[in-house]
Amino acid sequence: MAQKKNKETPRSLIGQKTTVFFDRVGKLSRRNRLFICLGTLALIGGAYYYFFFMPIQTQLKQASQTLDARTSQLTIVRQQARSLTEWEEKMARVEEAFYIATRALPDKKEVPSLLKSVSNAGSSAGLNIQLFQPGAPVTRDFYKEIPLAMKMEGSYLQIADFFFQVSRLNRIVNIKNIDLRRNKSASGLIDMTCNAVTYMFVEADEAGQQDPKKKKG
Repeated sequence: MAQKKNKETPRSLIGQKTTVFFDRVGKLSRRNRLFICLGTLALIGGAYYYFFFMPIQTQLKQASQTLDARTSQLTIVRQQARSLTEWEEKMARVEEAFYIATRALPDKKEVPSLLKSVSNAGSSAGLNIQLFQPGAPVTRDFYKEIPLAMKMEGSYLQIADFFFQVSRLNRIVNIKNIDLRRNKSASGLIDMTCNAVTYMFVEADEAGQQDPKKKKG
């Protein structure tokens, strides 16, 4: 019978080839062995850089870009929040100023008493009131102007006292178009004509109703 040949396993073949390789390397000069060692290290380092380091570096770069984008978005949101806070503070100041202004404006029911107060100021100052004539109201945005034509007679001190008393009223009254002339019949007396303007607060529903003439225009 023919003798059976021993089958060589892959592991034994690798072992044989490895032995042959190291035998050949061992026969090389020291310089050549050094070159082979350096080349092997370079090959291992290149493989590590390409297969491990580069993917990690790419991931780190992407993560850094994402972080920068999120940081920019956070900065924008903070700026918007700061702007919103500043806007709310400004609106609060405007609303407070508007409230104070409307408190100084009489409503429709208070206008007659305010006009009476102006007339009383003239009488209290000792002026001779010759004309006290309210005019037609003029509608503005949220208020109405109520003009008042006046003609009075008195001394400089009495006129000054009248202005002082009007300035101390708890409602806004502006005096304008003042005309002072010497009284022709009595020395020391002054004839004064002027226009006073007071203001009346208009409710929102009333302010929304426009004048028909304005609509046509």
